[in-house]
Amino acid sequence: MTTQRRVLLAGASGLVGRAALSALLADPGVGEVVVLTRRALDNLPREPRVQECVTEFTHLDAHAEWFAVDQVLCALGTTMRQAGSQAAFRRVDFEFPLLIGKLACGAGAKHYALVSAAGASIHSSVFYNVVKGELEESLQAQGWPALTIARPSLLLGDRNEFRPAESIARRFGWLAPPAYRPVEAGRVARALVRCLRESPRGVRVLDNRALRAEP
Repeated sequence: MTTQRRVLLAGASGLVGRAALSALLADPGVGEVVVLTRRALDNLPREPRVQECVTEFTHLDAHAEWFAVDQVLCALGTTMRQAGSQAAFRRVDFEFPLLIGKLACGAGAKHYALVSAAGASIHSSVFYNVVKGELEESLQAQGWPALTIARPSLLLGDRNEFRPAESIARRFGWLAPPAYRPVEAGRVARALVRCLRESPRGVRVLDNRALRAEP
């Protein structure tokens, strides 16, 4: 891996993605951040190290040059309410992240860092968790030299929309078991960027406790 790493970031408009972009730009080992997005971002830092790549994600394979990176940080995700159907949810939370992995791994990338979810498992009775579990297993099957998986519980941060569940979690989240207490999105982002910097080989899972302990 080169000293100045080229990192592809997907999901920069979300809570973890925004924080991850800031953390990547604060890392002196990152020479360029390729921001993959479906629409132009108004708050994207205008500096030479940021390359904004705008396209419909169904056309990603038409832009092979974007995936010539050293590492990937994927913070893509939606909700069932936003997606409108299970099929649409699966497209955003499974198909797109997996395609990004296929293209980047095929171009020589060595490390994939993923925002998954607490409870992710193909054996779960919850559709959301099943999809997250399927993605984790499918990425492992791609043969990444390094794969880091963050499994946060409810994410806290400044959103563009009001979510009643998050408001309740801010007040009463301390009552939940440690594995399911809310976690600041910034901590998740910093943990993933730190792992990209350290780049340990093999599969590394950061559970919610570890994410909450991140400085």
